[in-house]
Amino acid sequence: MTTSASDVTVESVVRRVAAGHRDQRGALLPVLHAVQAELGHVPHEAIPVLADEFNLSRADVHGVVTFYHDFRREPAGRTTVRICRAEACQALGADGLVTYAREAGLTLGETTADGAVTVEQVFCLGNCALGPAVEVNGRLYGRVGPARLGSILDGTVSS
Repeated sequence: MTTSASDVTVESVVRRVAAGHRDQRGALLPVLHAVQAELGHVPHEAIPVLADEFNLSRADVHGVVTFYHDFRREPAGRTTVRICRAEACQALGADGLVTYAREAGLTLGETTADGAVTVEQVFCLGNCALGPAVEVNGRLYGRVGPARLGSILDGTVSS
């Protein structure tokens, strides 16, 4: 493990969070969520520390982080857009939202170079009756078409 300031910070955060869950069975998931809540993502440097804290292999921890789509391995943009791609939203026009995002220069699964926007695809936001659904910075929107998505991103539309 390196000793850069950022690594020390990641290590100290992970160890502090893990310490609060030591007596809890199956604590890896809640600790990962807590680390991500505090750091904005689960950095690669956290994996060996988590493995040490929970007596797991690095491969085991890495497998959990990469299996669950809610864990980010890189910092998200200042605005996070999650487009539902589940069947109900697809049937109601989610592909149009993806096309709009691409035409606006946004790539699914990536953050813009300036760190402004991260666009993710998810497979159900639990708003099927009001699809297509989009979540922007944790706020859920229903019946979103391309024009409304543009307005939401511009900050000109409320829920």
